[in-house]
Amino acid sequence: MTNAPSPTVRVECLARRHDVTARSSRVIPEETPVAFTYGGSTHAVMMATPADLEDFALGFALTEGLIDRLEDAGEVETIVSDVGIELRAWLGGGRQEAYALRRRSMAGPTGCGLCGIESLQSATRQLPQIDNRLAIRPEALIEAMERLPGGQKLNQETRAVHAAGFWRPATGDLIVREDVGRHNALDKLAGALMRQGVTASQGVVLMTSRVSVELVQKAARIGAPVIAAVSAPTALAVRNAEICGMTLIAVMRGRDFEVFTHPERLLEQVSAHVA
Repeated sequence: MTNAPSPTVRVECLARRHDVTARSSRVIPEETPVAFTYGGSTHAVMMATPADLEDFALGFALTEGLIDRLEDAGEVETIVSDVGIELRAWLGGGRQEAYALRRRSMAGPTGCGLCGIESLQSATRQLPQIDNRLAIRPEALIEAMERLPGGQKLNQETRAVHAAGFWRPATGDLIVREDVGRHNALDKLAGALMRQGVTASQGVVLMTSRVSVELVQKAARIGAPVIAAVSAPTALAVRNAEICGMTLIAVMRGRDFEVFTHPERLLEQVSAHVA
């Protein structure tokens, strides 16, 4: 294994500040093609930040439905070349044979987790039902989201990457992963949780982005009962969250937020209609 490229790079630029233009520099995130191959077959190529690659490989396999548990994942070999990074693996527990039967390929540019899927049915896959009775206090959720920037080390340098966090109300623990792609960040988080033996059903997924349908699908795959984000959801994301039993909270700005589905997990009395 050759060392993966640095997740950030400093570049020269011209900066205009207070009506004055001068030479400057800025740290920006690296973006590189990352190929996932299983049994010698390429499954997907994603544009991603080259950090937390083991978490990425494991979380991607989990949220794609290729594995259900850590024991299903084989060893991952990281191959670095001039054109990108290959995460090479063989699935264990009979999963490789099952994968061979459903093999498909897709290519996803930054910001799009569903581009290139050959079958439209794959974009509207059936989601597991979430019947977890996790209850959260609004004040605690707000505090958790306020803590998220503190765990965004790459974004503190670059101001250009998304984060996915997992917050456990019972303990206050917050696990954070980052990437230029919001869905990549969530895959990395899913892998980190599995590697650490953390059960997603006992916490909340926090996102620094809008909530698109693939984020709901991935959060459902790991069993998260709640997803909360700083921006608005898409209509399809709301419909999917409603169907699978997930609480979708979005537009979290300061102490304000909006609950779109399954508000019963929020420990707060709902008042009269607010325009």
